[in-house]
Amino acid sequence: MNFFFVLVSKKPYKKPPLNYSEQLKQLKKRGLTVNNEPKALHLLENISYYRLSAYWYPLLESPKSAHKFKEGSTFKQSFQLYCFDRELRQLIINDLEKIEVGVRAKLTYILAYTNGPNWYQDQNLFTDLSKFQKSFDKLKAELDRSDEDFIKSFNKKYSDPLPPSWMIFEISSFGALSHYYSNLKPGKSKREIANYFGLDDRTFMSWLHTLTYVRNLCAHHSRFWNKRMRISPQIPNSPANDFITILNLPSPSDPNKKWRINDRAYFIICMIQYLLNIINPNNTFAIKIEELLAKYPMIDRKAIGYPEGWDKEPLWS
Repeated sequence: MNFFFVLVSKKPYKKPPLNYSEQLKQLKKRGLTVNNEPKALHLLENISYYRLSAYWYPLLESPKSAHKFKEGSTFKQSFQLYCFDRELRQLIINDLEKIEVGVRAKLTYILAYTNGPNWYQDQNLFTDLSKFQKSFDKLKAELDRSDEDFIKSFNKKYSDPLPPSWMIFEISSFGALSHYYSNLKPGKSKREIANYFGLDDRTFMSWLHTLTYVRNLCAHHSRFWNKRMRISPQIPNSPANDFITILNLPSPSDPNKKWRINDRAYFIICMIQYLLNIINPNNTFAIKIEELLAKYPMIDRKAIGYPEGWDKEPLWS
């Protein structure tokens, strides 16, 4: 059997930096209409060409590599996409905080009640000892960096080297919480935590991992609204509460093919709504999402991953 390897030679990056006026000139040359040049220059200076380029991409003709804008494309349109995405990320991260607090409260309560206040130090509760040690070391490092008054008060009053779980996890990251849960040995406590949120433990573990990823993505101001996510959360087989049933999108290149929607922003939005309905039944997340979309009517829901008939889903109706 003969194998042929094609070596793709790489070339050094030689594109020169352009000043703001040159950047604007290049955009106009590629067909982008700029009605307010002073404002466009101000945005290039304070946001950057490269960050804004993610919002010019949907306005490009095919093939995108030609860098030619569709007829009628404007700088204002791309900036509106940027503003929508920024406000969507802010909305997402604000409500993720409520979910993080709710998960932390339930996880620390159940595990402390079942295994004692210092359960997070007991390696016998975890599947992978190397992962346990890594998570434990990170937790201690976060404790060492903390300047919270309740940590200082604990250290002054008690001889214990580490505080109880409900205290130390108040200063931990969402990622640390997710890692501890995922490494727990299968059992009643792990199921009980997941079941409180109406999910099986494998799905809940996948959702925690995904929400940690999304939180970091939003915190670093990365594009969100039309992004194909790097990780795909598990689709629950039998959630205890109302969720979504339409799980596929038609492929734009082949109508006979279907794409799963669990790597799109829409699915993340559905996950957040599902969890908020448990943590805060009177939440206004769906209202805020709809208000944001109404504020930016040029946004195509399909780019976010909304399927046809989404508004008839039990989660939203």
